Amino acid sequence: MRIAVTYQDGQIFQHFGHTERFKIYDCEDGAVTLATTVHMDGTGHGALAGALKNMKVDTLICGGIGGGARQALAEAGITLYPGASGSADEAVRDLLAGRLQYDPGTTCSHHDHHGEGHGDCQGHSCGGTCH
Repeated sequence: MRIAVTYQDGQIFQHFGHTERFKIYDCEDGAVTLATTVHMDGTGHGALAGALKNMKVDTLICGGIGGGARQALAEAGITLYPGASGSADEAVRDLLAGRLQYDPGTTCSHHDHHGEGHGDCQGHSCGGTCH
């Protein structure tokens, strides 16, 4: 199993489409065998799912995420755990132990009405749909 987590300063970054780094965890028999951090170089919403697929990621833990990104991840065969927060390392341990706290209904719908150039979910009010 290869798990990606949107990543910033040890924490789960709260806006999938603006993440600059993923922490990638290779897991076997319920334990992490290798963890690396990958810089995405401003890839953006559309290309992130493809980049994760190319890295052979099969699972993603993140905070807020829009509908288009959800669809792209589904098409890439990547299982999604949105609405998570806190330590990235702890989230992966919790997922492997079957106790990850996340919200499968979490969306970030502001993409549909703000246009390009908006800030991350923590930088504006999105009606509570980001987290």
